[in-house]
Order: sequence, then structure tokens, then C-alpha cells
Amino acid sequence: MFEALGLMVFYENMLALNNVSLACGDNQIVGVFGANSAGKSTLMYTLSGIMEDIAKKEEMAGGERITLRGSINFHGREIMHDKPSRRAKAGIILCPERRRIFPESSVIENLKIGGYLAKPSQAAETLEYVFKIFPPLTKIKHRLGGFLSGGEQQMLAIGRALMAQPKLLLLDEPLLGLSPAIQYWLAKSIKEIADERGVAIIVAEQYARPIMPIIDYGYILENGSAVVEGDKDELMNNPDVKSAYFGA
Repeated sequence: MFEALGLMVFYENMLALNNVSLACGDNQIVGVFGANSAGKSTLMYTLSGIMEDIAKKEEMAGGERITLRGSINFHGREIMHDKPSRRAKAGIILCPERRRIFPESSVIENLKIGGYLAKPSQAAETLEYVFKIFPPLTKIKHRLGGFLSGGEQQMLAIGRALMAQPKLLLLDEPLLGLSPAIQYWLAKSIKEIADERGVAIIVAEQYARPIMPIIDYGYILENGSAVVEGDKDELMNNPDVKSAYFGA
């Protein structure tokens, strides 16, 4: 069980997250939807611990003062001030926005890098699963990451995150820049990963149409605040949500 309560992030005097609370149960898919600059990536960086790391580095360099408030609990333990590495070892793995793969490494090398936390037997089994869930990667396993299409890079990024043996997988804008057909195919794959691997998933996305049908629960962010929440049926039947995300 993962629960965040009252998260607040200040950049100097600007409020980037405003009292955001969310929860994700084991094996659940939770969606966080919002337009650009709604606070989605700040939220994902805060959940993964990267924001804590950024704040400390800015303080050491005498740069922008970043202040974090709130509580994050993962399986009964408070982790709000844990380093990203400790959260990763606990099973909280971020698949970042814009993929961030290693362009000069091959597909197979990228995947093996992602498996550095795994036991050899786990890495071998997960590698086999990644090629099963993303068959296009099988034929290009020796191609350099920089020569992949956007859809192939996103498959690789999610596959690399799976290699780290996540208990909670954080997907930040996984559909960004992809064609509608690839978006829907990836959404289906995300649902399969949750069902087949028993992984809890929080997905932050501005393209709600493909993701909304696969979630168990969702939140709408606006200007750093969670303004609407509910299960997928409640969200999809909400007139404001339908108007903003489905053109209805």
C-alpha cells in the first residue's frame, strides 16, 4: 500500500504542489491527469525521491530554494525523506518523462542496466517477460537506443523500469509524442503488466483518453492541486472531465 498525504512543494515562493494526497493499493492502477504545468512531473519526482535529491543539490549549490512538506508511506514505513536509491531498493521505480534511455547503448544493454538491482535469476526472467510484452523489441535488441522510434524508446523505457523489479511503477507521461494507435497499444500493455506482474502503477498523463479506461482510481490536477478524484466510472461520467479530456 502506498499513500501520500498533504504533499506541498515550493520553488522559492512559487507553490508547485498544493496539499496533494493520493493512494495506490497493491495491484492497482492509479491515474494522475492534467495539462502541461499542472504539477504531474513534480508529483512523480516527489514520490520517487528525485525532488528531495534536487532540493539538496540546489541548497548545496546556493541555488533555488526548494521546500517539501507532507508524508509518504510505503508498506507501513514513512519514506518522505528517503533518498531515491533507497526508494528504488524498496521497489519504487520511476520511468521518467521523455524516456531518458541511453542512446549510445543497445536495447539489450539498456535493459541489463535497468536490472542492476535484480538477482541474476530475476533479471533473466524479467528480460524474457519484457520481450514477451513488447515483441517489437525482440527484433531490434542489438540496435542502439538513439536509433529507435518514439514508440520503441517508450517500450524500452518501461522495460528497463521493469528490470528493476518494481513493486510500485511510476510512469511519467508515457504517451507523450506518440501516435494514437501506439498510445492505445501501450495503455493495453500497461494494464497487462499490472495484471500479470502484480505491480502497482501510478501513471501521470495529459492524454487521458487511452489511460482512463484502464485505471482503478484517478486524480485530476490543476495548478498543483487535486481538484477532482474518483474511480474511472466517476471520472468518465463527470461532465467537467468529459468536456476537458473527451471533448464531450
